[in-house]
Amino acid sequence: MSLYQVDSVRMKRDLAALVAINTENPPGQEREAAECVAGWLRAVGFDLSFSEYAPGRTNVIALLKNGAGPCFAFNTHLDTVPAGSSWSSDAFTLTERDGKLYGRGACDAKGPLVAMVEALRLLAANRQHWSGTLMGVFTADEEVASEGAKFYVKDAPPAIDFAVIGEPTSNATFSAHKGSLRPRVKVKGVTAHSGTPELGVNAIYQSAKLLGLIEEAHQQQVRCRCHAMVGNASLTVTRIHGGHADNVVPDSCELLLDRRMVPGESEEAVKAELQKLLEHANVSAGIEAEIVAWQATTGGATETDSNEAIVQHSLAACRRHGQPEAGPFGFQGGCDLVHFCALGAKGVVIGPGSLAVAHKPDEFVPVEEFIAAASIYLDVALAMLPLESAL
Repeated sequence: MSLYQVDSVRMKRDLAALVAINTENPPGQEREAAECVAGWLRAVGFDLSFSEYAPGRTNVIALLKNGAGPCFAFNTHLDTVPAGSSWSSDAFTLTERDGKLYGRGACDAKGPLVAMVEALRLLAANRQHWSGTLMGVFTADEEVASEGAKFYVKDAPPAIDFAVIGEPTSNATFSAHKGSLRPRVKVKGVTAHSGTPELGVNAIYQSAKLLGLIEEAHQQQVRCRCHAMVGNASLTVTRIHGGHADNVVPDSCELLLDRRMVPGESEEAVKAELQKLLEHANVSAGIEAEIVAWQATTGGATETDSNEAIVQHSLAACRRHGQPEAGPFGFQGGCDLVHFCALGAKGVVIGPGSLAVAHKPDEFVPVEEFIAAASIYLDVALAMLPLESAL
């Protein structure tokens, strides 16, 4: 049982205020939301600062030092995906019906963010029960490329010992996630009049040959790498574009590859492997192709060992507050946990709501999960910042 009573009325009011601030990404423009969150936490004694990697693309960092002990951080993101159409109600007006709160970002991830703010408030009001450094790091741009988290990490912040990342997990504990790389590959040909195609080399045909080699690499090499929590690594093609005129044999064609990594794979090794695939295509099939750019992604894969204290305390807190299937599980996609692990943190991902409704019209968070998440976050922080650490 949690030591403190969360204020559900305040939480709903805060979520309504945050949902009303449009942070669709693109373009993001998280500054107003960052200032809103800063106001809530400054009022209860946190030191607040902002960092921007581009105009309006703002992280907000809350810091509260309370004696000796480890540093514990809550993190989630301020941006949302675009609202789109087909909503039953206004996407930027929080609407409650049938035990659910509807609005863009309700579960991904303004709901988790508000639950974290509630936990931070309660911890600030009861400093006699914990010792250490408490942080809230709420970042921009997670939905596109995690530029906010990457910028925060590059700025050489203080070491963080433990982190809880807020994403919709139905209040279960996730301790691993996949990573991604997206190379843009240009396949070369030789232009010619389409009436005499034999005088050229059709880059689209060359791309077709390369597609076969990519599929072969996925089936025979990549997908064999399997992780117990997140499943298989993968390599696939998600975009293709070639040709510039109806009557011209194209001299170039571009492919966008999506390479999903599992914990244990490094970005450097995977990049080298993809380059080797193109070299093999050239030697075995005469295909000229090169990686011309790397599309921005959220980052690499990571995991926290299930035996780590933060995982065990998180599992216990999730069960205590209504989630019998507490995990630990693994994300098929990516999130900002990997960037906090780069700072040396041991971390988990927990949050109310389901990925099944995130990014869709009528996104919602169940009220009970939303309120319970604040208690889960509170309990995990108290477990990782014990008074004994002050001795």
